[in-house]
Amino acid sequence: MDIWLFYLFALVIVGASLGVIGQRSPMHSVLFLILSFGALAALYVQLDSPFAAVAQIIIYAGAIMVLFLFVVMLLNASHEDDDPGARAPVPVGVKVSGCLLALLLLVELTWALTRVGRPAVEKDAASADSVSSVHEIGRVLFTDYAFAFEVTSVLILVAMIGAVVLAKRKV
Repeated sequence: MDIWLFYLFALVIVGASLGVIGQRSPMHSVLFLILSFGALAALYVQLDSPFAAVAQIIIYAGAIMVLFLFVVMLLNASHEDDDPGARAPVPVGVKVSGCLLALLLLVELTWALTRVGRPAVEKDAASADSVSSVHEIGRVLFTDYAFAFEVTSVLILVAMIGAVVLAKRKV
């Protein structure tokens, strides 16, 4: 993998992710999230994993982002409130939880970076062939994990119905 391309795509991902949380307009945040997902797919291509890259584009940048855009447009959330006094104060419990989660993330990153270069699992030819075969991945996903796909589709449907109900209340 060319290290300069890795750094370029990593920079795009970090910049787009900062754009997601830094924008006042939800539409711009969603577009930055799509850019981040696209750059992540490019990293998957560099890692010689075209199936993961295509799945990233189709599932996340395609379906999930269309759902997000639909909900944002349906709720007509054009921008955040400009008046900082109009926002409710953040409870102390939420601040403490956020700090604990940030600390947990820091510990996890430290643990992960100390393990760089170590093999995560033992490689064996039979398991490597079954993982690299798109046919085998598809067979496992649609037989062993079919229930998880159905539950996810029902969850997305409930989220869309909830967005419609919330939008109707405002009209």
